[in-house]
Amino acid sequence: MPGSDEKAIDWSLTTWEGAEREQLRRWAQLSLEEIVRAQEEMQSLAERLGRPRRSEVKRRSTNGGKEKGANS
Repeated sequence: MPGSDEKAIDWSLTTWEGAEREQLRRWAQLSLEEIVRAQEEMQSLAERLGRPRRSEVKRRSTNGGKEKGANS
């Protein structure tokens, strides 16, 4: 039934403001330990994503440090 599915969706969360409110609500429910653990995981992920990929490092080392397609 199409009508029953529409009731399950909270459309107020589909705006930037609604998403921000929901995120703040969820963070407020966490204990201090859970918040610290989450921030540590986010830091670890940011560090991993900030490192060049292995294939990129290999390509740079074979090109004398220049990126592929560079005009120098």
